[in-house]
Amino acid sequence: MARVGVLLSGCGVMDGSEIHESVLALLAIDKAGLEAMCIAPNKEQTQVINHITNKPEKEKRNILIESARIARGNIKDLSQVNANDIDALVMPGGFGAACNLSSFATEGQNAKVLPEVEKFLKELHKQNKPIGAICIAPNILAKVFGDKNIKLTIGSDENTAKALEAMGAKHVNKKVNEIVVDEKNMLVTTPAYMLGKGPKEVEEGINLLIQELVKLMEKSTLSIS
Repeated sequence: MARVGVLLSGCGVMDGSEIHESVLALLAIDKAGLEAMCIAPNKEQTQVINHITNKPEKEKRNILIESARIARGNIKDLSQVNANDIDALVMPGGFGAACNLSSFATEGQNAKVLPEVEKFLKELHKQNKPIGAICIAPNILAKVFGDKNIKLTIGSDENTAKALEAMGAKHVNKKVNEIVVDEKNMLVTTPAYMLGKGPKEVEEGINLLIQELVKLMEKSTLSIS
């Protein structure tokens, strides 16, 4: 059974992984007959947000421990995983993808990606394994692979798109139920909650993303064999 890594960044839209996007990705993976492997870096979050008031809290939380809430405890420390362990990767959105896995939220086009995340993505790319990114998570792809003429989408937000293009990516405007496939670089992206108003809307794009990852995995297998 093919295994898809799900790289999480915490638990909650304002300071971690967007929970709806994460669960919908896990559901789509399961429905496709694939095995999901949840992964997260064992690092302190850059911030903790009260999701009722949307204001910062004076406390510390660990990305791996918080991500384990979504994974029902079945999660691996990113430092203990390598590209050989999975056949594809999905990165849900949520603010954690822009403040925990990268610094895009505060530094925009000058963002840095966690070194262990960047290394992992480059290993996957070297092995021709597909990577999917949801919502704001494509910022990570733009930073890591911007020198490869990649194409992606975060929807249609002009300022965000400009920042991604400043990092070298080509942005394509898409609706919530659409995806962008960069077959050459084995990347798939969808806007999800960058545009969506609820789970029903974002589910369609996430399902398409997982379906396309399956096609790319098959292509990758054929190219190796």
